[in-house]
Amino acid sequence: MAKISTQSRKDLFTHIGIIVLLLVVLFLGFFFVYLPFTTNHGEAITVPDLKKKNVEELEEFLGDRDLRYEVDCTFVTNTPALTIISQYPLPGSKVKEGRKIYVTVVSRTAPLIKMPKLTDMTHRSAQMLLKSVGLEEGNISYVPDMAQNAVLKQMYNGKEILPGQAIAKGSRIDLQLGEGLGTAQFEAPSVIGMPLDEAKIAIIGAGLKIGQQMEVPAEEGQAAGSVVRQNPDAGNNVRIGDVIDLWVTPQGAEPVENETSLPQP
Repeated sequence: MAKISTQSRKDLFTHIGIIVLLLVVLFLGFFFVYLPFTTNHGEAITVPDLKKKNVEELEEFLGDRDLRYEVDCTFVTNTPALTIISQYPLPGSKVKEGRKIYVTVVSRTAPLIKMPKLTDMTHRSAQMLLKSVGLEEGNISYVPDMAQNAVLKQMYNGKEILPGQAIAKGSRIDLQLGEGLGTAQFEAPSVIGMPLDEAKIAIIGAGLKIGQQMEVPAEEGQAAGSVVRQNPDAGNNVRIGDVIDLWVTPQGAEPVENETSLPQP
């Protein structure tokens, strides 16, 4: 076996230097040659943009790039089911092989939520509430009412929907709003002598509202169940949405022929 000469201090330091140098070479070789070769350390893959892709394409698409994925579902209106809407890491990020990509996908079915109460709200407040709970505004209609732009009815598929009823997220809700009182004036129609049902039709058809309905005894010549008085009177100026109060004789009532007549024995 060869012997290393250490007869002088110079030889000793030379040998120590050689040993230290060998250790440094081994250390650097392990971390910068061996590890990168065995673990692909330092190699990076650019994360692709997965948005708008269908989740069914991911297995092959990411598999070809040595990446994995994990799916989380949510519901988004007006977006096809199984469409990817977000991802992490973001597109363009550098990751190692085998890195898991987290994606959010639009679910097939809409979850059910409780219908909120929109009536008596302003139109703007109702719009914001619909958006916050995941519903959409549908058709808007107006009816004469003093509460201008206030929600009077909330409807779904042509029928009124009450607060608290279950409804699919993303559904379209139709709103009926108050139009406010118009500024144009016109003469109130006369409904005196009309049966109550006909009088109501005439009043509503003129853009007015039915107010109080008071029953009064029928007088001679007045038919049962007919209007004998109205307020405002016919011919008075009214506006769209104004209220007409009615005085009506009882149904089936006999007219009073003579107030001073005594009852028959």
